[in-house]
Amino acid sequence: MKPVELYTTPTCGFCMMAKRLLSQKGISFSEIDVAREPSRRQEMMTRANGGYTVPQIFIGETHVGGCDELYALERSGKLDPLLQA
Repeated sequence: MKPVELYTTPTCGFCMMAKRLLSQKGISFSEIDVAREPSRRQEMMTRANGGYTVPQIFIGETHVGGCDELYALERSGKLDPLLQA
């Protein structure tokens, strides 16, 4: 299983939804709180090709995008293969 990383903030509803989906699927992930570690926001934006909103989700080296993109992958049946590939 590829490592999953999420850049989040504590009050972000979309972050909570993304974490809930991953948790329900039994997928472990690491969370980088850019509110607590503001210096990591620039890292997030660089990795996300300028994406500055949270969450920014990465599966391995693949930038998934945000919560909407994560749920779209799940609905289309592409999330599990991406995690395994």
